Amino acid sequence: MALLRTVLGLLLGALALLLAQSPAAKAEDRALLVGIGTYENLPEDMYLHGPKNDVKAIEALLITTLSFKPEAIRILTDDKASREAILSSINDWLITGTAPGDRIYFYFSGHGLQVKDVSKDEEDGMDEALSTYDIKAGEADWTNVVLDDDLEVLLEKMKGRAVTLVIDACHSGTISRALSAEKLSGMSGARYLPRPFAKASKDKMTRGLRIDLGVVDKPAQLTAGGITAWSAAAPYQVAWDDVRLPIEDRHGVFTSAYVAGYKPSESDGNSNGLVSNAELFQYVTTKSKEYCRNQENCDNLDPQLESVPNALGASVAKPEPYKPDQTATVAGQQQSKPESVYQEAKIDAGAAPVYVDANPVAAIGDIIGKADTGDVTVSLDTGPTLKKGQPFKISVTSKYDGHLVLLDVNREGVATQIFPNEMAQKITPLSAGSTLTIPDDYYGFDFEADGSGENMLVAIVVSDDLDLRDVAPAAQGLNAELDARRKLSEIVAKLQKAWTGDTENRGLRWSLGTLKYTIE
Repeated sequence: MALLRTVLGLLLGALALLLAQSPAAKAEDRALLVGIGTYENLPEDMYLHGPKNDVKAIEALLITTLSFKPEAIRILTDDKASREAILSSINDWLITGTAPGDRIYFYFSGHGLQVKDVSKDEEDGMDEALSTYDIKAGEADWTNVVLDDDLEVLLEKMKGRAVTLVIDACHSGTISRALSAEKLSGMSGARYLPRPFAKASKDKMTRGLRIDLGVVDKPAQLTAGGITAWSAAAPYQVAWDDVRLPIEDRHGVFTSAYVAGYKPSESDGNSNGLVSNAELFQYVTTKSKEYCRNQENCDNLDPQLESVPNALGASVAKPEPYKPDQTATVAGQQQSKPESVYQEAKIDAGAAPVYVDANPVAAIGDIIGKADTGDVTVSLDTGPTLKKGQPFKISVTSKYDGHLVLLDVNREGVATQIFPNEMAQKITPLSAGSTLTIPDDYYGFDFEADGSGENMLVAIVVSDDLDLRDVAPAAQGLNAELDARRKLSEIVAKLQKAWTGDTENRGLRWSLGTLKYTIE
């Protein structure tokens, strides 16, 4: 009898272990990839050839670079991607199958569109939506679509997870309402659907009104929950299949750049072996614009990134530090790359630790993402090496008119906002070609070198009339010690938004200048 009880106990224990490891009970990282190129109720001239290749590329990226298990990835393509299948997979696979602390990755490749807002929560009266395989043209609008309202409810349930949302589609209200099916047929590879009975419009009357930020148009409340959202195009722009390629080899212009950008050899602007979100964003923006410049119907193309600001400098994947014996080609000469040192960090609302460069000065390039191309020049009247206590002046010259933000970052990660400041209230925005010197005679004092080691001056000149007072108020100039990573992240996050100040559909215009100097 004792033996029977022992055997029964072992069986019950084994059963409990199996139940604990069942898919419903065991939480883990999960990914859902949706690619729709053919449609049940659309004519063939509205089909897309890229999505089937896009999901394969993203699947490979998840497995090889982001360490997702193959069995943790669900793929829905074409007739498998009905509205019901997409929504149920998000709920059952991504939400129920994960727990707080896990990673969730949702990718969509296909048509984007807008439909009439029935919930009355949109200022412009239109809801953003994703197409499905079984999308239908109703009497006045599309039906069987996945609305932004649908996604927002589901994303709310993902709080506590590290959520990445990647959308390679277009969600432009103006395009959807202004371009007819006849116009669409002449724009091969465009990833949007006009409204079923839309008439071509001679102008784009609504461009100066409210602009929705992609399929999820309330980004602030969602990114505050730890969501990082990528979109292929800014509002009122078109996302594209790469029509330069043979039909069977086509892919989304954005997706191709997004996948390629995970390689440090492609997008690591400061060559520290870490590809940050900001560097990846800059890379996909550059590649998207290169494509657009050579396409007749592509006015402009500006991918969008929504995240908590502190995520900008974080690595998109676990970095592999360079070994001391590795070399790089700089100015035609082989040079040794220094061994990079990374550290784990916890960003705001993030569900899991991320990796950042341990050196706050080296991390500046990761946070900004944009390369210093010489449009803004920063110099010291003493040269780049100073003695402690030595007085010095800073000069800034820009090729473009704009508002200046100038920060000094030391090796401890402390930033000082040099400009704007309350001592220089009468100074107008920089004029192209004119040099601003700080401090000048009006200040009544000199700067003196303090501390020791490597520092960096970071000058940002914003050509658009963007209000930066919330992130760079004059009151904090010269008299506050700031967290360099956080402050730079807050500023750059604002500079990545779409410009809404006039009728152009584009990213903000801003330039960068840096100067590394040493205090001995």
